[in-house]
Amino acid sequence: MGTFVNVEPGVKLYVEDINPGGSQTIVFIHGWPLSHKQFEYQFDVLPAMGYRCIGIDWRGFGNSDKPINGYNYNRLADDIRIVVDALQLHDFTLVGHSTGGSIAIRYVSRYNGYGVSNLVLVDAAAPIGFTPETANKFLHEALNDRPKMMREVTDGFFFQYITAPFSEWFFQLGLQAAGWSTAAVVVMLRDEKLDADLPLISVPTLIVHGIHDKVIPFQQAQELHHKIRNSQLVPFHYSGHGPFWEERSKFNQVLSHFIMQ
Repeated sequence: MGTFVNVEPGVKLYVEDINPGGSQTIVFIHGWPLSHKQFEYQFDVLPAMGYRCIGIDWRGFGNSDKPINGYNYNRLADDIRIVVDALQLHDFTLVGHSTGGSIAIRYVSRYNGYGVSNLVLVDAAAPIGFTPETANKFLHEALNDRPKMMREVTDGFFFQYITAPFSEWFFQLGLQAAGWSTAAVVVMLRDEKLDADLPLISVPTLIVHGIHDKVIPFQQAQELHHKIRNSQLVPFHYSGHGPFWEERSKFNQVLSHFIMQ
């Protein structure tokens, strides 16, 4: 069931709420420059296991409104908080992938884990996002040839083979974003850091990371594991930046087991 939540005047976020009657709630925050649809292969399975699955499109991405501003960790975390309040969520598992993992970290640190019982970081872009060199390359392409940029993102995302139709589907997910929001988040990933947030995380945290990730090196997952107390790290040995798709059966099992602990 899709709905829209007003997060500020003139800005609505799209929220997909699957199996609202589920016994346990999982909130998914997608990565850059995608949308909640990247978690299709979780939404196909987990609701049938009894979970309520909620996918949120950030401002500027997917089906959400695309304002010209608000692309920083604080504002994006504030948007999540407003959705949490609007849906009256509590005792939920927060799953963030890549930049969505960074937003999840900021949400937990900024709001003292408000409503969150478990945190899951999937190839999180933390404590740093892009190097200046990578960011400036993406920024130039985002502002001059965004389809070329998105093709490069798709080509470097996965370790396992992907079919041409899947590649095209994934490519189109990224192009649903606005050009200005795509570029603004690159700047955020270049300039904002999350080191100070990590000691503030106290909820049980699962860190999932593909060892072949070319976007966010596996070493950053090890750093998160070292700096986030009460965390566990599960390497995915046959994944790049997308274990939720590349090893989806294992991912769904590991996620469900962590929640049920």
